[in-house]
Amino acid sequence: MTVENGTSGSRAVELEIGGKRRIFDIDDPKLPDWISDKALISGGYPYDKKLDNSLYESELKTLQIELVKAQTFLKDSGKRVMALFEGRDAAGKGGTIFAIHAYLNPRTARVVALTKPTETEAGQWYFQRYVTHFPTKGEIVLFDRSWYNRAGVEPVMGFCTPEQHKHFLKVTPTFEQLIVDDGIHFFKFWLNIGREMQLKRFHDRAHDPLKVWKLSPMDIAALNRWSDYSDKRDLMLDKTHTKTSPWTVVRANDKRRARLNIIRHILLSLDYAGKDIKAIGTIDDKILGFGPDAFKS
Repeated sequence: MTVENGTSGSRAVELEIGGKRRIFDIDDPKLPDWISDKALISGGYPYDKKLDNSLYESELKTLQIELVKAQTFLKDSGKRVMALFEGRDAAGKGGTIFAIHAYLNPRTARVVALTKPTETEAGQWYFQRYVTHFPTKGEIVLFDRSWYNRAGVEPVMGFCTPEQHKHFLKVTPTFEQLIVDDGIHFFKFWLNIGREMQLKRFHDRAHDPLKVWKLSPMDIAALNRWSDYSDKRDLMLDKTHTKTSPWTVVRANDKRRARLNIIRHILLSLDYAGKDIKAIGTIDDKILGFGPDAFKS
């Protein structure tokens, strides 16, 4: 629940974390120690330090060179790639997409981040507004959130009925099988973060004038619905993880490790001219897993 903390206009939320009641005031410029001390290791994260930034920048550049090579091959061959990026608010979806897209030719690589449906779109087949953004030959399309809104935020926040949610989980594997059968290289990424890390990132956004636009009233409203989001995530993974359209689950408390391993997974999954396996490197299986049993928190 939201509580008053004595400061006019401030937002404070009472949370239960680790069996303790905590007050989180996002407007207080000082991040509480109970968040800062546990943010990185929250949710069972396996590392207690971020990846060194100089190492990250070096490895990222190498992988981005491989992405450019892969894009050139896709353009020449007419192959199509589509990737969905899902996760809780502040999981790092946008930053990961930016790292992938940064040096790609924008003529054949697009980012799709749709707003809430219009009245017309709300009356259409649920998947219709997404299908219009699917890749044409030689194109890469990266979805910053997708039709999986109906598996998470919509049922949690009451934006769809229980029947609509149930129907979505039933028909989505069939819908995605059609995507794969049409020859699209299809990736689904769930970026998983711990609760304290989410609070830290929300706080960072609230006090950074360049990122404050990323924090919405709905983010605050959802703070006490962590367990509900977890339940819906687990159900989504259970019902929509299939052999042909699997969920890749990424421990994302350290954005650097998450981005590198996501890009590696994409590159290792594609065949393209000039592919340098040694440069791509190997997946860290402490960071990247698959399906409903991966890294629950």
